[in-house]
Amino acid sequence: MAEKTTLARPYAIAAFKQAQEESKLDEWSSMLQFLSMVIRDPTVLGIVSHPRIETDRLTRLLFDIGEGKLSETGQNFLRVLMEHRRLALLPEIAALFEQQRAEFEQRRDVEVITAYQLQTKYQQAIKDAMAKRLGQEVELSMQIDRSLIGGVIIRAGDMVIDASLRGRISRLELDLS
Repeated sequence: MAEKTTLARPYAIAAFKQAQEESKLDEWSSMLQFLSMVIRDPTVLGIVSHPRIETDRLTRLLFDIGEGKLSETGQNFLRVLMEHRRLALLPEIAALFEQQRAEFEQRRDVEVITAYQLQTKYQQAIKDAMAKRLGQEVELSMQIDRSLIGGVIIRAGDMVIDASLRGRISRLELDLS
């Protein structure tokens, strides 16, 4: 995984710089997410990975799939990836692009995992507390994991706050053993 990230990073940086230059961060995010989704399709990935597929045919195929969704510079970016046989890196490129964008916009993505759906007021309370703690704007993504039994796990980058019942039981088990 680290190797893919290393290979994808220069392309993500180039895409981000281009998006900044054009003042089209939203458009580039959408393009990269779309292309990432297309490449994740097993059929498309098989075609893209096949060494005998001509670049011109591959270009036409991907441009047909992305018709109306790719800007001119987005198409050029896709051509560069094709020429260097890096299309399979699109999911990593999109993820790295989003990380750079969040950093640029001084925004942190925070994942909140709960056993049950949280009411909006509790989601807002978590969002406000994390924004205060991190000193940045926060974007929450919510997930439900019934195995937590109760409580919450909050992830923001490397920081993990485990206030779940499952986590407490695990810590108690370690203390007793």
